[in-house]
Amino acid sequence: MGKIEDLVQQQEEYVIGLRRYFHSYPEVSHREFGTRKRIMEELDRLGIPYEPVEGTGLIARVVGKLPGKHRVIRSDIDALPVTEDAYNLRQKKVCISKNIGACHACGHDCHMAMLLTTLKILNEMKDELHGTIYGTFEEAEEMLGGWKQELAGLKKYPIDECFALHVYYHLDAGKVNIAVGPRMSGAAFIGVTFHGRSGHISRPDQALNPIIPLAHFITELNSVYNNRLAVDHPVTLGFGQIVAGTANNVIPDEASVYGSSRFFDVEEGKKASELIHRVAKNTADSFGCTVDFPLEQFLYPVVNDEKVALSVQEKFGELFDGNMLSECEPWYASESFANVMRTYPGALGFVGIRNEELGSGALHHNSHFDVDEKGLLVGVRTELAFALK
Repeated sequence: MGKIEDLVQQQEEYVIGLRRYFHSYPEVSHREFGTRKRIMEELDRLGIPYEPVEGTGLIARVVGKLPGKHRVIRSDIDALPVTEDAYNLRQKKVCISKNIGACHACGHDCHMAMLLTTLKILNEMKDELHGTIYGTFEEAEEMLGGWKQELAGLKKYPIDECFALHVYYHLDAGKVNIAVGPRMSGAAFIGVTFHGRSGHISRPDQALNPIIPLAHFITELNSVYNNRLAVDHPVTLGFGQIVAGTANNVIPDEASVYGSSRFFDVEEGKKASELIHRVAKNTADSFGCTVDFPLEQFLYPVVNDEKVALSVQEKFGELFDGNMLSECEPWYASESFANVMRTYPGALGFVGIRNEELGSGALHHNSHFDVDEKGLLVGVRTELAFALK
């Protein structure tokens, strides 16, 4: 036990260096070519075998010399199309993106650094390691684009369990949470396009303006959600993008809106998706327009397996300082790792990154987002607890 803690403490400079590199050179979903190259270079240097999967992801393997289970630890690798602010909530950041228009504003740079460090430690002690640990680096998590390739690559292996971490702005740095049950919400991603007929803005009666039913749809849907969904199983609704028109004096042919619902109750989530269809079709019909749905994706919530979550907690307390374990409410963000957990029993933990004095603690997907890097080794400890339990 003391040896493992010593190995962890020796990696502080290593894990921080990796995190700062990935943060400096972010790449958006499906474009993570340089990111994957850097991961492969590090795995080559460590002597850890790996295999690319379709797209930009890959799977690394640390094979223990002793018999045991086959376990997966996942990291996502993509950044967001966000221009980063040089300052966090209090002061200038230690490093910022060098790729303008891309930013690790969700913490995937931390996830990659933690997993590579965990694999490094496991590789150093593989003579004492039971079973095989697979480190998967998933592309395009923000676009729900890489989990299928990840599962396809794992299919040939006898996987027993899976695990992942997500850094979390609402948890103090130096703390980690691994809880039983629902942890991150499900999501119904929606895209709705209203089709009308273009014309001159001075004679709206001679055209069919699709912007009007789109506006009614947004307000009607809010009202429907408030009155048709169960109050004891909340479903949130948010719109982040409206696309319509090219000039202020031209009625366009079509208008689109994109957003998502979030939920923990799957049946209420499905009901919410059905209501979106019904309200959109009825609204379009009342204005003489038509409607279609260019984006429809349904993601299940992350629900931690009781056996896996409790065993990680127990092993963490056995190997490390149990005071690092913390309570934490579920998070209404969503995670493609839910799809992996529907294939293998698993758990997802939250790693704290909030430090008011430092200025970290801004919301995820925010240009001021920053992390307290002292939380990184807590994440490494947690992944080791999963691997060694």
